[in-house]
Amino acid sequence: MNERDFFDERQETKQASFSCPFCRERADYDVRWMKRTKKRQLPRGANEQDRRRFENSRDYMVRIDDQLACKNVRCRKRFEIPNSQSVVFI
Repeated sequence: MNERDFFDERQETKQASFSCPFCRERADYDVRWMKRTKKRQLPRGANEQDRRRFENSRDYMVRIDDQLACKNVRCRKRFEIPNSQSVVFI
């Protein structure tokens, strides 16, 4: 079975504060995350290995956005999200 069979997916946006590496101006940005929550029951047709994987799995979030555009009107350059985790377990 695929891992997506075990989880329900939903997009969320969370605010984070970053400073642009070019103009050094700090601002709050909306960062998109994919929240995967474990389903209540194991899907049909699962074998013993799938049951073990389902029991050990837990809710987590995966960051969708890798780059942001600077909010400074004079700068507007794109930069990567610095040292922020891309996967977070809930």
